Amino acid sequence: MSQETQEWLSNFCLIGFTEKRGSAWHYRKGDNNHFPLAIPLEVVRERLFNWQPLEGTVATEYEVPGTDLTQALVDPDRKTVVRPRGAVDDLPAAILGVFSQDYRIHDYNDWLVRNVETILDDDLQVGSAGLLRGGAQAWVQAEVPETVVTPDGVAFRPFLSAATSLDGSMATTYFDGNQVVVCDNTLGAARGRATHTIKRRHTSGSLDNVLGVREALGIVHQNAQTFTDEVSRLVGTPVSDAQWDAFLDAHSPLPPPIKTKSGGPGRGWTIAERKRNELAALYYNDDRIGEFTGTAWGVLQAANTWDNHYRLTRGVDRPQRNAERTVTGSFAKDDAEVLDHLEAVLAAS
Repeated sequence: MSQETQEWLSNFCLIGFTEKRGSAWHYRKGDNNHFPLAIPLEVVRERLFNWQPLEGTVATEYEVPGTDLTQALVDPDRKTVVRPRGAVDDLPAAILGVFSQDYRIHDYNDWLVRNVETILDDDLQVGSAGLLRGGAQAWVQAEVPETVVTPDGVAFRPFLSAATSLDGSMATTYFDGNQVVVCDNTLGAARGRATHTIKRRHTSGSLDNVLGVREALGIVHQNAQTFTDEVSRLVGTPVSDAQWDAFLDAHSPLPPPIKTKSGGPGRGWTIAERKRNELAALYYNDDRIGEFTGTAWGVLQAANTWDNHYRLTRGVDRPQRNAERTVTGSFAKDDAEVLDHLEAVLAAS
């Protein structure tokens, strides 16, 4: 990881409840961004959201043929969203996105802090918050203060996350999920039920009725019970060694080998084999899976851990990629794919 990325995470990705996250939370790097209990809301405002994005025009200049003159042209149907100079980490001013005139900026203080503030009390407190992509994406996550432990001994922290962007990469989204303490992996609530998701497109300027207090509390507590039931179901589902091998064939199939000049089977085959070996090492030998080897829960944990800690990343470092997965909620889709492959194997056995 570059020093610049380390500095960014230290300043602009805040992690709370570190006393309750077990021994794995530290992989989300940083030197000055950890809080033993809840993150005070005033710290979120001061360190992350003490600036406002601005609107600008879309303009260009061109040379007038046959003269030494230049002509300015402004597009009346388009506008830009601008990060002001020095707003984030002394960065220069930058255009974060170009949009039509009906695009509405969802200011972080209004759409994240103010909305989340309405649901915070003794039952929900700020567990993480941050800026990504130079301030173009942001999130605030509310968690229950006490870790939940299932009857099977799986400790997790249910959360409700609010996230939005200034670069057009995502709508303003509120969704739930779970952070598994032993590995700090993010998982959805249950197979067959998508995470609760509320979205507001950036053509909407209204904050009304986005999220009510009772609705938010109900979502988190229902999430915790549903996830507990799902963990018990998966822990109680045995997976034989033969079924594990069949899962690997479904989840990470080996492509036909292509004979290369060096005599090897080709890059695609090598990558798939490496993934299979890494998954097997996690499933059979990693402490984060532990006693759950031989169960459907162990398979899901191995695949999810691989995705968080081993998957190749391009153009971004791993901690930022993992943060972006949490911000966008894409972890739920990945988990569903794992369980689809596993359930197809179990049904065919």
